[in-house]
Amino acid sequence: MAIAQSKITAQGQISVPAEVRRRLGVGPGSLLEWDEESGQVVVRRAGTFTSEEIHRAVFRTRIKAKTLAELKDGIGKDMKRRHARR
Repeated sequence: MAIAQSKITAQGQISVPAEVRRRLGVGPGSLLEWDEESGQVVVRRAGTFTSEEIHRAVFRTRIKAKTLAELKDGIGKDMKRRHARR
């Protein structure tokens, strides 16, 4: 049984019924994704964050850039530490 119905305007627009908005948790300015799954069209709430925003949130701390000499020195020290005879 259908949750609700919408009518398409001449410009191809629809109104999202209140019950659907409540179930999806969307409001003015929200984005909806339309997808096809197994021959049916599925409408879902679009992700609210871009991958760039997620990256910034996960990797907040900035790492000080190293010079090439510092990188080579660090690799050399790590190799010596790993392969030192015990």
